[in-house]
Amino acid sequence: MMKSVLSLTAVAALLAACGGQNDTAETDTTEGPMVSASEAPRNEAIDTEPNMGDGAQTPGANSFTEGQARSAIESAGYAQVGPLTQNEQGIWQGTAQRDGAEVQVSVDYRGAVTPAVAAAN
Repeated sequence: MMKSVLSLTAVAALLAACGGQNDTAETDTTEGPMVSASEAPRNEAIDTEPNMGDGAQTPGANSFTEGQARSAIESAGYAQVGPLTQNEQGIWQGTAQRDGAEVQVSVDYRGAVTPAVAAAN
C-alpha cells in the first residue's frame, strides 16, 4: 500500500514539473532543427576548388579508398581504369584509357586527377 502511495506521489510530482501546454507553444515559430546559415565553408581542410589536371600532384595523407579514386578518374573522362596502387606519398596511381590510348593517371589527396605520374619518389 505504501508503495502505491509513493508511486502516485512520484507520478503527480512529475506531471506537475512537466506542466501542461501553455501559450509558449503558439509563439514558438521554430520548425525542425536549427541549421547554420554560414556562407563560408566551415572545414578549411576540404578543397572544393575544381583542380582536375592542374599539374603536379600534391603529396599528402590520402583518405580516398581505391573505389573513390577510381570514381574520380572516371569522372575526369577516363575509361577502363585498371588496378590502382597508392604510393608512399599517398597518391593513387594506375592506368586508364582516354581517346583510345592507354595512359598513366594519378589522384592526389585533393582529388586532382592528372595524366602521367607527376610525383617524385
